[in-house]
Amino acid sequence: MLRPLALSVLLLAFTSAFAFEGEDLLAALPDGYKVGFQQKKGSAQITEMVPLGETVHGWTEMVTVQVFNGMKGVTPDQFRTRMVEFWSKSCANAVAGPPTRAIENGYPIAFWMMTCPLNKQTGKPETTWFKAIQGHDSFYVAQKAFKFDPSHDQIVQWTLYLKKVAVCDTLVKERACPAGLR
Repeated sequence: MLRPLALSVLLLAFTSAFAFEGEDLLAALPDGYKVGFQQKKGSAQITEMVPLGETVHGWTEMVTVQVFNGMKGVTPDQFRTRMVEFWSKSCANAVAGPPTRAIENGYPIAFWMMTCPLNKQTGKPETTWFKAIQGHDSFYVAQKAFKFDPSHDQIVQWTLYLKKVAVCDTLVKERACPAGLR
């Protein structure tokens, strides 16, 4: 079942006003952030969230959530390989950290960091953490980007945020969504 990403992204508010069936991405709108851009194009959906007072055209930090509806058979490692290739072509001296792989709520995930010491378009460094989730129905990616070198506290804060991004399924008991979402 397809539904607007805005509802899926904001589901961690745990409101019971929405009753969905099937696979859902749980990704909260971070405190102090707003949705700066949202688009559904074909089977892909994207939501970009920026701190209040910033825009998607002038951001220093951004959280991006992507849903690729119906994309099956792509693994988190395959997606990571594509991202590493893209960053390597776009940024001289790009570095991709090793992935952490796991199974979360029955879904394969990969989590990794990539850095670009000097983004040619912005003239600033860029550091991004990625979490890719291979769902049964779709493929999901959440990322947190900085246009500066984040502090240790920021790294901890945002890796904990990404840890909470998850996929659940109201139709599969072993992958159940939190009770407030039904």
